[in-house]
Amino acid sequence: MSSLLIKNGTVVTATDHYQADVYIEGETVSMIGATLDIVAEREIDATGCYLFPGGIDAHTHMELPVMGTQSSDTFETGTLAGLHGGTTTIIDFANQSRGGTLEAAIQEWHRKADGHAVADYAFHCAVTDFNDDSRKEIPRVVHDHGINSFKIFMAYKDTLMIDDAQIYQLMEEVARHGGIVTAHTENGDMIERNIRGHLEAGNTAVKYHALSRPAYCEAEAAGRAIDIAHATGCPFYIVHTTCEETLEMVKVATLRNQKVHVETCIQYLLLDESWYAREGFEGARMVISPPLRKKKDQQALWASMNQNLVHHVATDHCPFCLAQKEAGRDDFTRIPNGAPGVENRFELLYSEGVAKGRIDLNKFVEMSSTGAAKIFGLFPRKGTIAVGSDADIVIFDPDVQHKISAASHHMNVDYNPYEGWQVQGKTRTTILRGTVAIDDGKALVGRGFGRYLKRPPKKGPLAN
Repeated sequence: MSSLLIKNGTVVTATDHYQADVYIEGETVSMIGATLDIVAEREIDATGCYLFPGGIDAHTHMELPVMGTQSSDTFETGTLAGLHGGTTTIIDFANQSRGGTLEAAIQEWHRKADGHAVADYAFHCAVTDFNDDSRKEIPRVVHDHGINSFKIFMAYKDTLMIDDAQIYQLMEEVARHGGIVTAHTENGDMIERNIRGHLEAGNTAVKYHALSRPAYCEAEAAGRAIDIAHATGCPFYIVHTTCEETLEMVKVATLRNQKVHVETCIQYLLLDESWYAREGFEGARMVISPPLRKKKDQQALWASMNQNLVHHVATDHCPFCLAQKEAGRDDFTRIPNGAPGVENRFELLYSEGVAKGRIDLNKFVEMSSTGAAKIFGLFPRKGTIAVGSDADIVIFDPDVQHKISAASHHMNVDYNPYEGWQVQGKTRTTILRGTVAIDDGKALVGRGFGRYLKRPPKKGPLAN
């Protein structure tokens, strides 16, 4: 059995931080102590560095079919890029096709990921056609495939969106089997009406993407889904929350003791709607749904982390190269929605959060790893540094400064939204299941090293 000893680092979890040595045997943490006098096959000196649990990005879209093309990162390139930045586990979305089965969707995503992913991975199951047949599949998805999370779309009418009656029935069934429902909360009917109005008026420029999807569309759908979750007793999670209005809906739910899990994404914390006012077609790079919001929304999202209203910072990583974005140069509705971020999330959250005093070290770990692990059934295997946990550890040097650039990133996309950003702190070494995967920018593992993660049903009152 292989062994690794990390000496002199500062261990940081969601609740503690302390100086200690960490001894790894095989794939798991075997011992943690102030000064371990143990001989290992390899020893790493982490003096001056933090030891963080491997990052978990609970919202990615590798090889996602969109508008006749697909997102440019494969499970191989996307997970390898994540490892370079400190993310050791992703949760991607197996999307049901209209008229298709949940089983077919899961098998298709296994075909894409198995034997290809470099980091560990799990799936959410996206339900886009809920009916009596798909209802019968829910127990198998949870208990056989180890997928305890189901996604719904309240937007993308005629392709992904399901109606309130379907949402209600799905939540009833998912709650019965110990699952959780996650939701893209935008009012699809209002958005479609806005889009038609703009196109009829000849408004086809990039900025009309954002103008078609105002914050109130997101907040209305969030409030509606929260109410349905409350009525059915189903655990509920809002993906990519962008705005203060949605957070207000979550606050109202807490008054009746309802727990609503909230995810935001790194782009909504750092970038704003001014992107869409850029000259020419530049703003297409950040055509995402929901769109970027105002600076006041950024402030609300940062504050909500410390108020325990936001529980995870993900990416919604769904990159498209510039040539792919060109499909919508003359019609904003034809721009593939999505942007890159899986490689930069971890370091940016530290630099803009911890280094600038917005959040502390423990909150950083909660937002980047532990929160998602607990919500989606990966904890304590993932999301912490503890005896018996998987040895997913990031050796992070807080003193190193570096710049983000598409010229040096590892994501399979030809631009970076954070081009030229000066970042404080850098991932020095990424360890996945006891194996040094990335060391000083060099990849030491490759295609197929990642492992599929089954997750158990949730338990307890409302499984929160």
